[in-house]
Amino acid sequence: MSEQMKIDHLQSISDKILSEKQRLIKHKTELNSHQTSVKIDSQLQEWREDIINIYALSVASDLETSFKVLKEWGREAVDTLVNYNLPLEIALDEVRDYRNLIGLIIKDEAVELNLPIAEFYDLISNFDAVVDRAVHWLSISYTRVFFTRINIAEASALELSIPVIKISNQIGILPIIGDIDTQRAQELMNKALIKGSELSLRHLIIDLSGVPIIDTMVADRIFKVVKALSLVGINTILSGIRPEIAQTMVNLGVNVSAIPVTSSVHLAMEKLLNVKIA
Repeated sequence: MSEQMKIDHLQSISDKILSEKQRLIKHKTELNSHQTSVKIDSQLQEWREDIINIYALSVASDLETSFKVLKEWGREAVDTLVNYNLPLEIALDEVRDYRNLIGLIIKDEAVELNLPIAEFYDLISNFDAVVDRAVHWLSISYTRVFFTRINIAEASALELSIPVIKISNQIGILPIIGDIDTQRAQELMNKALIKGSELSLRHLIIDLSGVPIIDTMVADRIFKVVKALSLVGINTILSGIRPEIAQTMVNLGVNVSAIPVTSSVHLAMEKLLNVKIA
């Protein structure tokens, strides 16, 4: 078989796939009608058109060209998944289902054209490589976007979990709730210094009543924050030191003699204002 005849055969199969595009899309839409809304299914139809075009292109083109187009499609497909809060499985199902549907078309056309075994083998091998790469790019892109969003959400949550609240011209309070790990301790340091300076505070109450456990690492981080604040002219009072936490700090050998400590924010305010608060 001449090279030109081989090219003509591949183009014929590619054209056949494209001619069946609307039938294939309709078939998938009917199968998925019970799983997705009309709006989402409309968006998925664009996927279906694109993946069928890519699969058809892969039959008549080299793998490098197919992979390049496929990579871009993967990004766009994942954006749709994330925007509509759809699981990755939906996209992978589309890719796998069209592999089977289009694979049948390729087989039937190969029989019709009396394609040699070697040529048919090369065709199927390239087609499978494109499908495998489609799965790869979808998975990689989805994971990347997913974790990017998680990191953004965690950063936002971390920002909101360390609020510095100004309660008078010179006094602020920083309530801490939950465990303190290394990342949160660093954010605590940054937030206390930046917001304390921005708000022109002279005193900052760090309330620890919502911190369940204070170990050596946590205590060390807190005292570093206190020391850093003192360097920028902000005096610190630690409040909310419960008896069990005080006992733990003593057992750990933590020296709090140089830092004002109270059992509650209420007492810390009395100490700062030098008045009895009813």
